[in-house]
Amino acid sequence: MIAINLRSFKQKVRYNAKAFKSFLTKVEKNPPKNLHSVVDAIDKKVWAETDCLSCGNCCKKMTPTFTVKDIKRISEHLDMTPKGFKEKYLVYIKKDKDWQNVKQPCQFLNLKDNKCSIYAVRPADCAEFPHLTKKKMTDYLHVHKQNISFCPATYNMVERMKEEISFAKK
Repeated sequence: MIAINLRSFKQKVRYNAKAFKSFLTKVEKNPPKNLHSVVDAIDKKVWAETDCLSCGNCCKKMTPTFTVKDIKRISEHLDMTPKGFKEKYLVYIKKDKDWQNVKQPCQFLNLKDNKCSIYAVRPADCAEFPHLTKKKMTDYLHVHKQNISFCPATYNMVERMKEEISFAKK
């Protein structure tokens, strides 16, 4: 696994994000028949090369959505009531109808080693992040457009997708 250099990653994002988002839009509009098999193969390569603990950017720059189940499970783990947990750690976003972290970086992230202090009971959104191989990839391409700016694994997936998938010039 390769340690992630966030400075270098940010530069690559700045240079390539627009082209990557445009590519993902093309894939959305005209998904190749073999999209899932291509992405499944890429996924294995990406994770063999990605060291999330050398990055932690998702926990530093993004916030998960906490479901009612997440809140119950995590508050029990912390020996708190769900109400107390929400009051201490979360904010309700009315327009999205979502519970999210009250601060960034995530209050459960240890900045020294990028480990999560509630990893065993973390929110489902965190456990599933960055959603690289969802069953219906086409339903998550809009999420990847956002995540390429934060997640080196997503960035690398899209970079490899661009190598594997070509669109005929009109």
